[in-house]
Amino acid sequence: MTARLLSAPMLIAAFAILVGTGVDALVKGVAPDAGLQHLVAWRFLFGTVIAFAVFLAQRKPVPGWAAIRFHTLRGLLQLFCAVTFFYALTQLPLAVATTLGFTAALLVAPVARLLLGEKISPVAAGATLLGFAGVAFALSGQSGAGEGADNQTLGLIALFSSTIGYAFVLVLLRMRALIEDATTIALFTNIVPALAMLPVTFGLFGAPDWTDLPIFALLGLLGYGVWYLATLAYARAPAQRLAPLEYTSLVWSALLGLIFFDEMPGWQLWVGAVVIITACLVVAFEGRFRTRREARMPASDLPE
Repeated sequence: MTARLLSAPMLIAAFAILVGTGVDALVKGVAPDAGLQHLVAWRFLFGTVIAFAVFLAQRKPVPGWAAIRFHTLRGLLQLFCAVTFFYALTQLPLAVATTLGFTAALLVAPVARLLLGEKISPVAAGATLLGFAGVAFALSGQSGAGEGADNQTLGLIALFSSTIGYAFVLVLLRMRALIEDATTIALFTNIVPALAMLPVTFGLFGAPDWTDLPIFALLGLLGYGVWYLATLAYARAPAQRLAPLEYTSLVWSALLGLIFFDEMPGWQLWVGAVVIITACLVVAFEGRFRTRREARMPASDLPE
């Protein structure tokens, strides 16, 4: 019974979200002193060591050139998302970054339309507009003037750049998770950014504080774990079932932000978060219900 519960995709996804929120809090606390460039470079380097060890231990076959090209593109996009999101974490309250990061889910439908030719229903389009109205309301509670306002603006630009890129990453991940195992995907998720950041690793942009290396190693381990668990979960259950779990990260981020950074989100953020989450749920489940209607069958009978 215990083994069955531990292998449940929803439990795996929920644990991945908890660990991922902890990683965000750790990055927010460490990056300003350690240097964002060093944190990113060494985090992915340690992640590569772990991922490669698992890859060898499981004796996975080396993917073909087509898969390598695909993963290289996705890995570079993953690096862009990591750099922009990590920077946003250093400039914005943790709960704000988490809440606005949910908008990536709203962008998945347009990205799937672009990459896969999937149609966007009027309901999904309306929900997307509603979600971004929630973003505007959530931001209305943020101070737009005073010390740090310029950095906050840059943080918001970086955050929304990251969410756009992450929407592409999600669609690409789902495309590949259906035909490739989590170990291979996790390896390329780390090794491509690590190779791209080698100039930083070799000290061409200054040397890191070597006392920070254990923290970088921990970030590499946790980062690998999050992506491996998420890939496992999404390969074993439809996205519609797992998507609502993403929103539990708001609770964790608010709690961690309060405990470690003395951040107290305003009421506008919570109202905006409810609107954004509602819109995301409508987008996530609308396609499933539409398929059920077209097939004239109960939702529970739809293929997974």
